[in-house]
Amino acid sequence: MQAVTLTGEELKRLLSCGCSDAVSLYLYRRSGAPLELAMDALSFTAQRMRQSADTLRTLGMWDSEERTELPRPERPGYTESDVRNAITGRNGEFSKLVGEAQRRLGRTLSTEELKILLSFVDYLRMPVEVAALLISFCVERSRQKGSRSPSMRAVEKEAYHWADENIDTLEAAIAYMQNRMQIQSRMKHLQDLMQLRDRRLTKAEEQYLDSWITMGFTDDVIMHAYEKTCLNTGGLKWAYMHSILKSWNEKNLRTLRDIAEGDGAPKRKSSNRNDQYQRHGETTVTELEREAIRRALEEG
Repeated sequence: MQAVTLTGEELKRLLSCGCSDAVSLYLYRRSGAPLELAMDALSFTAQRMRQSADTLRTLGMWDSEERTELPRPERPGYTESDVRNAITGRNGEFSKLVGEAQRRLGRTLSTEELKILLSFVDYLRMPVEVAALLISFCVERSRQKGSRSPSMRAVEKEAYHWADENIDTLEAAIAYMQNRMQIQSRMKHLQDLMQLRDRRLTKAEEQYLDSWITMGFTDDVIMHAYEKTCLNTGGLKWAYMHSILKSWNEKNLRTLRDIAEGDGAPKRKSSNRNDQYQRHGETTVTELEREAIRRALEEG
């Protein structure tokens, strides 16, 4: 790397941004080092890389031709030797992670599974303690769904999600796990309320429930939408129910009272001036009811 000299204006902008990652990325770029190796050299996750670049763009310190997707180093093709070296090295941390993973998953990991596990700490830059929490989270999520221990491929998919969400500290991991477990428990409760106890939910059904909980609806509001769906369609139609709740969310109708006041059908304007007044004791009747009453009077 070559020496970096900053102008007064550059220094002023960098000091004002309040993002040390952006400063590191800018200095790295100015040093002439290859951009495609930045994540590896700076030990950045993909999320930190994007956030740093976005900050530099805001400051006007990122070239327009680099607005495309940032390069990411290729995932290494780990060998058995890599796995052995990781187990015997790294101050014993990876070895402890292997032991914890096997204990939580209830089986001895194969060589291919160990390669996946190694990618968490080597490729995704995930701290060992966070990787251990990730595995515990996946196991507990499977248990709540009544399914067997998750595969390492399923854990790997969740690991990439954590990396994209920048969940790379114990605090962030614990907060995320608590939130997801609360949602999972609530989904199970709603499944019981909707009389779906005897089967597992499909992925799409889980996504619907997740979205309604995320919208902030209480049980009574969700069940009100459920009843409307069953009455109008003859059963549970997930897309129809979702359209109801989505409409209420867009109108910011959060309670049953809000819905009763803000989601009612507009009243029909009567062409008969006498109909504009409601006599004492009267109730509003529909056009079909009016016709039935008229026929009854005509028949004596």
